[in-house]
Amino acid sequence: MIKDLTEGNPQKLLFQFTIPMFISVIFQQMYNIADSVIAGKFAGEDALAAVGASYPITMIFMAIAVGSNIGCSVVISRLFGAKQYRQMKTAIHTILLSAMVLSVALTAAGMVGSRGLMRLIRTPENIFASGDLYLRIYIGGFLFLYLYNVSTGIFTSLGDSKTPLYFLIGSSLGNIALDYWFVAGLHWGVAGVAWATFLAQGVACVLALLTMLKRLRTIETNGKPEIFSAEMLRQVSLIAVPSILQQSFISVGNIFVQGVVNSFGSSVIAGYSGAIKLNGFAVTSFTTLGNGVSSFTAQNMGAGKVDRVKEGMKGGLRMCLVLTIPFIVAYVGFSHGVMSLFMKEESAMAMETGVAFLRITSPFFLLVALKLASDGVLRGTGSMKEFMVATFTDLILRVVLAVTLSRFFGTTGIWLSWPIGWVVGMSLSLYYNRKVMRRLEQWQETR
Repeated sequence: MIKDLTEGNPQKLLFQFTIPMFISVIFQQMYNIADSVIAGKFAGEDALAAVGASYPITMIFMAIAVGSNIGCSVVISRLFGAKQYRQMKTAIHTILLSAMVLSVALTAAGMVGSRGLMRLIRTPENIFASGDLYLRIYIGGFLFLYLYNVSTGIFTSLGDSKTPLYFLIGSSLGNIALDYWFVAGLHWGVAGVAWATFLAQGVACVLALLTMLKRLRTIETNGKPEIFSAEMLRQVSLIAVPSILQQSFISVGNIFVQGVVNSFGSSVIAGYSGAIKLNGFAVTSFTTLGNGVSSFTAQNMGAGKVDRVKEGMKGGLRMCLVLTIPFIVAYVGFSHGVMSLFMKEESAMAMETGVAFLRITSPFFLLVALKLASDGVLRGTGSMKEFMVATFTDLILRVVLAVTLSRFFGTTGIWLSWPIGWVVGMSLSLYYNRKVMRRLEQWQETR
């Protein structure tokens, strides 16, 4: 259902808009975590380590898809908020064509370079073949992953956060069922985990595309939209490229961190694999909140309603506080319990590693949540330079500290790099946010 976010109570609208997105994240992370849980329980510690070792590389491809999702949703939200429907459809056509071309090129590059990337992160020999197999199957399904993320970005930019939820619920449940069948039933090991994701994502992608195109036909336009527009691609790229760089830089940073982790052996890799999936569950939830704030901001910027942007930011900050509490309680107070989902009883070193990571990083979740909500306003207002400075400073600092501190404090030094980076990144993002809001207020006064 298409929804105008420029009318009505801002905070109530934002809450209603983001709730389905949060539920989507829960189901999405359910099948991400299920991959590791089923691999660890039914295929053993090495299988869990193999999935975990390839995880930061798969996140590069996910980063490109998510960054494109963010970029297209901001531009489409602005055009939708301004009721420029012909230009909006032109943007959507341009985005879909560009996404197909880029995804094919990246799939080919990934297939050629997968082994080199696994060597780059110093993957241990006992899990190298399994990790490379998982990575190749995952990359083979990148077209589905990319087009699905672009489709969900278009849905949310039109104020519809429920339709993507329905597809994600079906995809997640299908993925978990296939995971169990392929790994526990057919004993396909790591390959079963990868094929389950491939098939579930493929079905969700096709259904989302068909539904989105059908929905667009109901929107009337003055004049026929273009199939492709170089100017529209430029506008989308101005938002999408920094977002892709941000997401990709996170993944590249994680590759460097994974390389440091890998030097401590497969048991530490297995523990880190489970813990980083749980950490990813939390951070992705906060990122979803930021994306909701971004779409809300962009629609209201398109309508010229700066005051509503400020109210949306306030609502986002309140939701940050509420959202972080259950994650902190679960990961600090019940860290052994949540890590036991991934581990067999004999995985003592892996368990110790995962628990230490969660207890060091999760108390600082409020900081990263505040940063990502603030980032949503920066993206929605088109303040990409400020957004990139705040994000890249956090990531560069995190990688440098992980490498440096690990020499003195072992794995504990790696885990400490997360909260330090979050503190700096949050401070910069909030600083730039205040500057941008003052600039917008001055612009509104002169209109």
